[in-house]
Amino acid sequence: MTHDVVEIVEVGPRDGYQGIGPFIPTERKIEILGRLVAAGLRRIEIGSFVSATALPQMRDTPEVLAACARFPGLEPQVLVPSERRGRDAVAAGARRLVFVLSVSEAHNRNNVRRSPGESADEYDRLLRAIPGEVAIRLDLATAFDCPFEGRVPEERALALLDRLVALKPDAEICLCDTTGRADPAHVGRLFARAKARFPQAKAWALHAHDTYGLGLANVHAAYREDVRVFDASFAGLGGCPFAPGATGNVATEDLAWMFARMGVGTGIDLDALVAVAREGAALPGGLAGGRVRDAYGAGTACLAQAVT
Repeated sequence: MTHDVVEIVEVGPRDGYQGIGPFIPTERKIEILGRLVAAGLRRIEIGSFVSATALPQMRDTPEVLAACARFPGLEPQVLVPSERRGRDAVAAGARRLVFVLSVSEAHNRNNVRRSPGESADEYDRLLRAIPGEVAIRLDLATAFDCPFEGRVPEERALALLDRLVALKPDAEICLCDTTGRADPAHVGRLFARAKARFPQAKAWALHAHDTYGLGLANVHAAYREDVRVFDASFAGLGGCPFAPGATGNVATEDLAWMFARMGVGTGIDLDALVAVAREGAALPGGLAGGRVRDAYGAGTACLAQAVT
């Protein structure tokens, strides 16, 4: 019996694709998007409005965004790193934006060529420039660890949030383990401190990577702190191009399996999701991860043999 519900935000079409070299044809992206929706995923990060030179895989995000109208119930969100890109996204029809900035100076400069404080100024300008009905999520990258600076002190993340939360208290705030080097104790403690410090914040989320195999454990730690929104990537695709050594997000199918075993609702059809995840894992140039995709098929075969 399901006693609780979480929302899994599928970020594979953005985070999972952005580091893949061979360009995935736009219609292929749209076909996979439709299958993810059919598997029960509703909020999907379909791409980002960024420099096509920096991330050529994302150059067709406006076309993918336009195609989202084909799929009733889909809530597309797009990532933007600046006021200009946010205005471009809204002009293209986006109604849910994800603004990203990093806690660490080195990662933010490597990612968007400005300091975290300058990115906070960009966020402020973006909020003033877009219609009030556009939903906003704030992705706080390197909230736990930085590929250049190492472990990020909790106070630095909280201090940056002091400014950001005040700008828009009803924004969803996502703490991101960009490198996958966070541990469950760190995740649980930072969420506990952040939620206590910012009771006015309406929603919290976790973006976990699985570089060291702790993605699910970190999700569970956040869940224990009453976080109920989690990013994941089908087939475990992903890895930040601006975070050397970081591999993919926690696999959506792994997350759906874990919560199903816990009796927590996700609205996901695991059979349908595993099928599309297997295709995602075979994308040329993709770096796949996760366990359930292989174990699920093996478990089904063993069960069939036992029955016969």
